[in-house]
Parts: sequence; structure tokens; C-alpha cells
Amino acid sequence: MRRLFGSVRARAALGATAVVAVALVAAGLAVLLVLRANLIDQTDLQAEVGAQNVASQVALGRPYADVEWPDDRPAQVVDEDRRVVAVSDDLEAIEGAGSSEVRVRDAREGGDDDPGPGEVSDDEPRMSSGSATVDGERADYRFAAVEVRTARGQDVTVYAGAPLAAEQDAVNTVREAMLIGLPALLAVVGVVTWLVTRRALRPVEGIRREMAAITASEDLSRRVPEPDAHDEVARLAVTTNETLAALETSVERQRRFVADASHELRSPIASLRTQLEVGAAHPELLDVEGAVRDTVRLQALAADLLLLARLDAGERPGQGRVDLGALVREEVSQRTDRLTVTVTVAEGSGPYEVAGSRGQLARVLGNLLDNAQRHARGRVEVWVRRERGAVVLGVSDDGAGVPAAERERIFERFVRLDDARSRDDGGAGLGLAIARDVARRHGGTLSVARGPLGGALFELRLPVAAGAAGS
Repeated sequence: MRRLFGSVRARAALGATAVVAVALVAAGLAVLLVLRANLIDQTDLQAEVGAQNVASQVALGRPYADVEWPDDRPAQVVDEDRRVVAVSDDLEAIEGAGSSEVRVRDAREGGDDDPGPGEVSDDEPRMSSGSATVDGERADYRFAAVEVRTARGQDVTVYAGAPLAAEQDAVNTVREAMLIGLPALLAVVGVVTWLVTRRALRPVEGIRREMAAITASEDLSRRVPEPDAHDEVARLAVTTNETLAALETSVERQRRFVADASHELRSPIASLRTQLEVGAAHPELLDVEGAVRDTVRLQALAADLLLLARLDAGERPGQGRVDLGALVREEVSQRTDRLTVTVTVAEGSGPYEVAGSRGQLARVLGNLLDNAQRHARGRVEVWVRRERGAVVLGVSDDGAGVPAAERERIFERFVRLDDARSRDDGGAGLGLAIARDVARRHGGTLSVARGPLGGALFELRLPVAAGAAGS
């Protein structure tokens, strides 16, 4: 039972049935109340017509014995002391009218020697409910009371009834129809809702089964079925497939990253181990400088891998302010003792403040300078300027440049265009990938084009820090 009502189909069918039930019950009660009120109004009108008819005859002085009573309906005339002075034919019992008596106590007629006609009151008739027995049949009635002053000056009240049988029969018929039809209608609503919901959720079940199969097989190349309809379920399937595609790409990228990292780490570790083993066996043959170079390269590679891991984990840059102009001057000044090419720095009137992490942006600048120095023939230029709400840092060299077809590929991890180049000279192919990733996380871009010196031009474009001068 718990499993049954834990399904969406069951809850939808139960909810729809409950809502329809409440609506139908409320509507049925309203219909019954309106129907009953209308029928009672009609019955009141019939009782009023009968009472007015008798009252008119009494007011005209017709003897009570000659009064024309309503056919098969109870009527009585009572005086001010609630004594019965006249009753309709065949009236055997009455309740809810002027008196419960059905025998005439004052037989004085309204009479022949009356000096003139009496008067029927203009007041609205009083209505009441009761019962009466006429010719042996007991029934419920609505009574209308009309006050009359006879020609003799006697005040009497005429009570005439109209049966409620039609109202009761109509209300009972409607009630019985509702009691029979309501459960049947609710059953139809529940079944239809169940079937419609099951049909609507059938694609969802297909998606669930396929996702379960993908989880079991760990085959991220599989995709869930996409319905032909253009509804929420179809959009769910499309989004699920897009998520699977992104997950497949991410997992594949991670696998390549692990494989490439293992490959890149294997070389310096193997070289370092070989040198240490040779040094241990033959100390005079130990290449200390080579071991140091391999250690430094291994340390730099490990630092790059750790930074990439932090970036992939969603590490956010700091919210400090960094002056790119000052950062360029500082970075170039630290390289003066190991520069193999001429580096020229050009900047405007600054400052060039951007928001972010000084350490990560310094890493981007260092990677761009390392790349330029490796490929330059003899000259590197670095410049900083402001362009339409952004700070642009450019690094260009006079080397061979980057072919147009390869300008996006070089930002992939572990990609080196010159495969014949030695690893020591070419690096691991992570610098530009790290630089672009850091740029994106700072809300900027990193692109490459042909530079004014004939080689490559790398441009780092970052938004100006909020509140910075000239922003």
C-alpha cells in the first residue's frame, strides 16, 4: 500500500479525485440549496394565492359555510383569540398554522346582515412550515397567513397551505442522483487520471531505466530516449542527454589528464632516478646539475598539476585588486638575470586595476613570458592599456608565430605543436591551458593572433575593477 501511494501516478490520481470530489460536493450542495429555495418560493406563492383567495371571500362577507376552499389543501380561519372560526373541507389535523384545532368553536357567520365589505391587510403574508392531514393523507405544507377585517369589524387570520411534496420529491431525486453518480464520476476521474498520468510518465520510466543501465554499465556514451513530444518530459530527456554528454567529456578529459600527467611525470622521475642510481654506484659520474634541473622541472610540473586540480574543483579567485602595470614591471625585473632575449615593456598612464588573485594573474603573466621567450628569436614586447572598460595585457614575440588552424588547440592541456622539440626546452604543455583557465575564472579572455613583431601575440583581457579610476 505504501509503495502504491508512493508513486506519482497514484498521488496524481488520488489528488485529482479528491479535488473533483470536493468540487462536486460543493456544487451539488449549492444546486440542492438553490433548487430547494426556488421550490419553496413557488410553494409559498401557491400558499399565498390560496390564502388571499379565502381572505377576499371573508372580507366580502361571504358566510364561512359558503367559502370556496382550495382543493385538497388545508385552510383555516382563526380570530384574535386563536379560536377556529372556519376550516377547509376534509381537514383532519393541522400543525404549524394558527391553531391545531380542526373544529369550529365560533359558528357565527361572516354574514347576511353585514353592513358592508371588510378589508384584506396589505401586509406581506407570514410564511411558516407545518403539516396537515387532509382526507386521511398526512403531508408537509407551507402555510401563508393573511390578516382580514370582516364587515363586522372582527379581525381574523386566514391560513392556507400548499404541499411541499413536489419540492421534497425533486430534492430527493437530485440527491439520489448525486449519491449514485458522484462515486461513479469519481471512479472515472481516478481511472482516467491514472491512465493519462501513466502515459505521460512512460517516457520518464524509460529515462529512469536507461539511467539505471548507464549507472550499472558505466558507459557514458549511451543516451536516454528522447520523446517526440515537445513537453517538459522531452526537455528533461534533452537536458539529461546534455548532462551525460558533458559528463562523458569531463570524464574523458580527466582520463586523458591522468594519462598525460602520468606520462609527463614518468620522464623526469626516471631521469632523476637514473642519475641518483649512477651517482650512488659511481659518485664521480653524478650529474648534479642535471639532477637539479630534473628536480626543478618535476617541481614545476607538480605545481602546475596541483593548480589545475584546484581550478577544476571550482576554486574561485580572490577579490583583491591587482595593478597589471605594476605586476608586469615586477615580473620582468625579476627575470633580468636569466633573460635570453630583449624584453620591452610599454604601458600608458595607468593604473590598470583588475579584481582577482595576484598570485594567479602573476602565474598567467609568467607563463606567457616563458612561452614568448622560448619561441622568440631575439625580441619580446609586453604592453598594458585600457580599452572600453577592460584592461588588456599583450605579450608578443618575433618568432615563427602560431598557425591559424592551431590557435585554439594550443590552449589544450599537454599540447605542444613542435613534437620534435625536447621536453626540457618545450615544457609540459600546461602553461597556456592554465593561463586561459585562470583568465576565464577572472571573467576575462585569453586569445592568440599574429603580432606586430611577426610572431605570436597573446592578449589577456580582464574587466576593470569596480570603482577603479577611469572605469
